[in-house]
Amino acid sequence: MTSTNYAFTSALKQAELIRTKQLSPLELTQLYLDRIERLDPQLGSFVTVAKEQAIADATRKTEHLTQTPPSNLPPFFGVPISIKDLNPVAGLPQMCGTLALKDNIPQYDDGIVSKLKAAGCIILGKTATPEVGSFPYTEPPGFPPTRNPWQLDYTPGGSSGGSASAVAAGLCAIGQGSDGGGSIRTPASCCGLVGLKPSRGRVSNAPIGEYPSGIATQGVLTRTVAETAAFLDVISGYITGDPYWLPDPEIPFAQIIQQPVKPLKIALSTTIPTLGTATAPYQQAVTDTAQHLENAGHTLEEACPDLTGLAPCFTRVWQAGIAASGLPLEAFSPINRWLVEQAGTAGEYLQAAWQLQALSRRIVAFFDQYDLLLLPVHLHTPPKIGEWADLSPEETLQRIIQWIGPCPLANATGLPAISIPTTFDPQGIPLGIQLVGKPASDGLLLQVAAQLEQLAPWTHRPSMAT
Repeated sequence: MTSTNYAFTSALKQAELIRTKQLSPLELTQLYLDRIERLDPQLGSFVTVAKEQAIADATRKTEHLTQTPPSNLPPFFGVPISIKDLNPVAGLPQMCGTLALKDNIPQYDDGIVSKLKAAGCIILGKTATPEVGSFPYTEPPGFPPTRNPWQLDYTPGGSSGGSASAVAAGLCAIGQGSDGGGSIRTPASCCGLVGLKPSRGRVSNAPIGEYPSGIATQGVLTRTVAETAAFLDVISGYITGDPYWLPDPEIPFAQIIQQPVKPLKIALSTTIPTLGTATAPYQQAVTDTAQHLENAGHTLEEACPDLTGLAPCFTRVWQAGIAASGLPLEAFSPINRWLVEQAGTAGEYLQAAWQLQALSRRIVAFFDQYDLLLLPVHLHTPPKIGEWADLSPEETLQRIIQWIGPCPLANATGLPAISIPTTFDPQGIPLGIQLVGKPASDGLLLQVAAQLEQLAPWTHRPSMAT
């Protein structure tokens, strides 16, 4: 097997090769570090490469491998991953997409980081995110823009754009991300990856309690549904003090996806009420996916929950999250400064949060009639790098809403949602569809995603990543 093939080998297979001593953690880590050195100057996916720490960890794990029975190793022992730069990793800078935090070096690990380390993963470094993670494109001021490995002139999405770019280019096996308004699903769609936004309470946000009104959750970006399911088993679960949590499934998610899927009633829509209709390629992706689902025995019906009023109150909650970052106003870029100035009072935030809860009840009630909802991830092609740079803040906000409009309903409600790759748009950029599930139905969502993956396999790689 060539080094490129190893780079794109499933994390599950990598772990198996390491356990059977066909590949060492040090060999695999060095392979990825070499690829980062060679390819990342074109991509800007990493803001911090932890070369010395990664090699030291890989060396320890390689030595440990000679002394430990395979059955005693954690599930992803020796598998190299990346961490989004919104999440603290002890001893590594946490800049959150702003030079104002260039000297911020946490002395603790985020909850999800602790779980990934316990699973045996090796951290290669921190991946790029927009300024305080607030946008669906990754162009933080003072840093190189993060580019899409499929088409370098275009965004890989955001706010987990660096993670998606890195995974898609074969610079790491798995990329940790988070989703507060499509921030896992957007880059997954743009980069031809699988991206699950887990149910609210499935993955802890420790040591902090929550992002405003519970709209954000942690997750991963992967190349296959099986990897997503296996990593959800790793990162799920209650951590002391969580404000809300879900019980663990009766059997692991990695096993759930291997079970047969019963016939389901699935709603579909290519129009997002009050926001608009997807362009033709994005409509076609949904239509083709619906045909695959019908061929698998499911019943499809055109329907969409009533989303009237969702965008304004979601925007207010999102703005409050930016304001709550604690940075002085002068540290922000003009658009974030404007968003903070528009955030309103604490009372206005609470009013928006209450309205969001009331709207969420109405949206969740839609799933009394349907098992899943099939939607586009986006309404049109992603923007080019810098395409919106000269727009006013008001115009930029409107462009964002009209692009990622299908995503926030899952964040507002806490429902699980997954993006899976399907085809390419006319610009040669991957194009994903998303499935949204009932409350706490992560297992069923992954089952259907795995079924679709078998019916229409995605086997493409960016040409630059060879």
